[in-house]
Amino acid sequence: MDQAPGSPQGPQNQGPSEARELPVCYRHPDRETGIRCTRCERPICPECMVDASVGFQCPECVRTGSGTGHAPAASRPRTLAGGAVTADPRLLTKILIGVNLGVFLLQMSLGDTFTNHFELVGRASFSISGPLEGVAEGQWYRLLTAMFLHGSYIHILFNMLSLWWIGGPLESALGRARYLALYFVSGLAGSALTYLIAAPNLPSLGASGAIFGLFGATAVLMRRLRYDMRPVIALLVINLIFTFGWSNIAWQAHIGGLVGGVVVGYAMVHAPRERRALVQYGVCALVLAAVVVMTLLRTAQLT
Repeated sequence: MDQAPGSPQGPQNQGPSEARELPVCYRHPDRETGIRCTRCERPICPECMVDASVGFQCPECVRTGSGTGHAPAASRPRTLAGGAVTADPRLLTKILIGVNLGVFLLQMSLGDTFTNHFELVGRASFSISGPLEGVAEGQWYRLLTAMFLHGSYIHILFNMLSLWWIGGPLESALGRARYLALYFVSGLAGSALTYLIAAPNLPSLGASGAIFGLFGATAVLMRRLRYDMRPVIALLVINLIFTFGWSNIAWQAHIGGLVGGVVVGYAMVHAPRERRALVQYGVCALVLAAVVVMTLLRTAQLT
């Protein structure tokens, strides 16, 4: 018989939904959870729980090292690649976009003189009676500085949108140090291949080499996480079609950056935990060594 609203009701007469009601995560009140932090016993959802030697812990207890007997840094949450989890996982992506935009404003203000001094060129003279300049003349800095130059508003807009869409999630997954290493190593690999193959008097500039490296690393990461690969493959194919179907695009930088990104990205997400940093940064060093070898070979050809 149903009980009237005013009738006395003991705990034994509680409805099934009330008896089974779960607590909610202390950081996400909209998520029910049956898991509690083994230190402070606060309820935590799967997104917040950090795997520990015994049970799971909440982010606050891990950061403070509560009850561990060792420094807080030793218990800091880590990304898939072993990087530290930070409050702003897109900070470096924002800084890179800001630097690219700042350099582009300098280009617009100072004109071709500024761009000619920092763009990637093998060996050429910028005036009839001017001296020979370029990487072959010892200006190796052009391999790096060309990564922050752009030729038009459309050029920088497309690259910065790609950097934001691809770079932000990748920075969050890898951690800042590994993400920055991936970005610069991929960009330098693209510059080196351009210097090796392209005509020495053909200038090249843009962040595309580094961004294609991020594309490659994203594909490796998604495969590692068993995500649907079709969206990133479709996006990569579209970019490759533009690379080879559009004039005035340095395809060498795109391919060099893509290969560098795949190699470094694979090391970042597949390195064994016990020697993770050694493998990750060791592979970065090997790719940089390849950059140096390509640069020396091309310089020997041109001088």
